[in-house]
Formats: sequence, structure tokens, C-alpha cells
Amino acid sequence: VKRLNEIGPIEIRQVRRTSEEALVDSLMEQHHYLGYAQPVGEHLKHLVTAGGQPVACFFWSSATRHLGPRDRYIGWSLDTRKANLKLIAYQTRFLILPWVKVPHLASHLLGRMCRQLSAEWQRLYSHSVYFAETFVDPQRYRGTCYRAANWVCLGITTGRGNDPCKRPNRPRKLVFGYPLARNFRHRLCTGD
Repeated sequence: VKRLNEIGPIEIRQVRRTSEEALVDSLMEQHHYLGYAQPVGEHLKHLVTAGGQPVACFFWSSATRHLGPRDRYIGWSLDTRKANLKLIAYQTRFLILPWVKVPHLASHLLGRMCRQLSAEWQRLYSHSVYFAETFVDPQRYRGTCYRAANWVCLGITTGRGNDPCKRPNRPRKLVFGYPLARNFRHRLCTGD
């Protein structure tokens, strides 16, 4: 087990449409419990290295359309949500490679990633994002790294996904969110 200051300089690089994208896709496929899934809509992929060696990966995509706990937390109407959903980034995958044993690395990386996410989204898609969201399977994890990085547990999903009959068809997940701007509610509700 190494400490953060012992693993070398940490670098987080956006690798979508670069020569490193295939490496990140492969690492997710091999080592993430959900495997690889191509992010939908607008998306970013990140490779985290320490001392030049891969240690972690992030996938971000367009936000989930209907998400009650998030929508209530933001306080937006149906029309406002439809108009401004593109201002939210959904973390679809976060992987620390299994041989990397560094206490507090996950919360450290979440904090660093959230500080640069909006600017990177702006560079690629010509608009910022003001809120980040993710799901945590409570049967596998408690969301400790998200809580330690000051993400807010917004509630739990219904487990229905996009089922047209509105029946549970998947495990219920904890919903975590993180404001990327101080005035995130205003920006999400007005589109400013």
C-alpha cells in the first residue's frame, strides 16, 4: 500500500478521439464489474496516470433523462429539465485498477476530476456542465469515496429504467450528485 505522495505525479487526461482511447476502453472491459459500455450522446473518457503508469479511468456521458431524486434536488420543471439536461454530466464508469492500493485515491481523483470537468466539456461541446451525477449499487458499494469527496446522496432510483410499463426491471441504485458551480441551480433552471 502506497500513499498519495508516493505514487508519482498524478495526471488526468481526456482521451476521447486520441490514441489512448482504446487502452481506456480495454481497461474498463477487463476490470470494471459492469464491463465496457459505449457512453451515449456527448461524452468524455479520461485516463489517470501516476508516474506515467495507468491507475484509473473515468467515463462521462449525457445525463439520465428521468431521475426523480436529482430532479427534486435541482427543483426544475419538466420543460426546464428537457431544455437544460445537457448541462449535467453523468459518470457512467469510474475504475481504479485492481492492483492500485492507495488510501483515499478515489476521493482525491473525484475531487480533481470535478474541478476540470466543466472546462473539458466546454472545449469539446461548446457548453459547460454545472452538475455531475452517478449511480452506486448499494449491494456492492456504500458510496464512501463519493461521500468523502463531498458528493451528496440524493436518494435511490425506482429500478424501472426506461420500462414503458413502469415496472422495476433492474436493481435500485443510490443517486449521488455534485454541483460543479456555486450557482448551479440557477444555471440549470434558467440555462444561463
